[in-house]
Amino acid sequence: MTTTTTTTTESFVDWPLYSCDDHLDMWSLPIDLWTSRLPVADHERAPRVVTTDGQARWVVDGNVVGISGLPTSGAHGALGRAGLLHDGLRPSQPDKRLVDMNRDGLFASVIYGPAVLGLPIADAALKERCWRAWNDFASDFNAYEPRRLAALPVLPNHSPEAAAAELERAAAAGHRGALLYCFEIDCGDPKWDRLWATAAETRLPISFHIGGGVSTIPIRPDSWAHLAFSTVVAMQLCEPLATMIFSGALERHPGMRLVMAEAGLGWLPYFLNRMDASTLKRPGVARDYQLQAMPSEIFRRQVHVTFEEEADGATFIDLLGADNVMWASDFPHADSTFPESRASIAESFASLPLADCRKITADNCRE
Repeated sequence: MTTTTTTTTESFVDWPLYSCDDHLDMWSLPIDLWTSRLPVADHERAPRVVTTDGQARWVVDGNVVGISGLPTSGAHGALGRAGLLHDGLRPSQPDKRLVDMNRDGLFASVIYGPAVLGLPIADAALKERCWRAWNDFASDFNAYEPRRLAALPVLPNHSPEAAAAELERAAAAGHRGALLYCFEIDCGDPKWDRLWATAAETRLPISFHIGGGVSTIPIRPDSWAHLAFSTVVAMQLCEPLATMIFSGALERHPGMRLVMAEAGLGWLPYFLNRMDASTLKRPGVARDYQLQAMPSEIFRRQVHVTFEEEADGATFIDLLGADNVMWASDFPHADSTFPESRASIAESFASLPLADCRKITADNCRE
């Protein structure tokens, strides 16, 4: 069979790009995002900006979680490389966001908020109110250009019923997916079937994003630990993926779609093979749930993964299947391909059939 391959940047000019994992980090958010949407009684513990020693910092329930107005990645991030480092809260201003998307050749962007690392709030009811406030902000943000902006809502993870109710609210508001912080829960517990069923009914994919699960490496931005953390964090999604498959959560809800955001590709072919091997070599071991299909089959039916630039990415895409892979620019993080995404794609995917390139950089996300 003859296939058409891509060889130059111009090969990609024919279609607009869709990025499936971009960000609105805490530093870039409007300082009144929560205080303008929550009752006054919540303001002391909800996310708010406090200025001390001339530096504005985000404080959540008494914990300092970061600065306001300047990206933690500094000159190494996408904004620094593009000469936009000191342009204030640029990523959260939808008009400027679209300018940056146009510069990079993006038509649409799926955007994850600060929930990728959770919020350090012990009070479950307060945390739920905080996420509802974020979700309302995300709706307002997307409304500026709903065809192109898709900031995702966050589901509360203290209760399957609360999560399902918020997912239904998200669907009614026109959202196109939702994020669940999976590292604090047992997503294999059958009680979460309430949420998975709602996801199937609403046809909204549930996203698990990297950012948790690393138990032995502290997050220290000025240390070797930062390099170690950024290296291993993507592979921490192996645990929730195995749980969602072997517990039957996905198989019991074949209409549910799961997105593993920023998971990368290289570790997944081995991991799928390993799950299949465990199933074949240990028949009858699981007495609480017996899979009816092989893990790799369930993965290919219901799971999508996102990635940025990756050495040998084309090889891994061939092993995983182009239908399950979605490209991302990761704007405005240090891993981002902004503002040279088209050149990066042309170089990375030169050996792939053109149809597969379109799937990965546009069609899979659009669907």
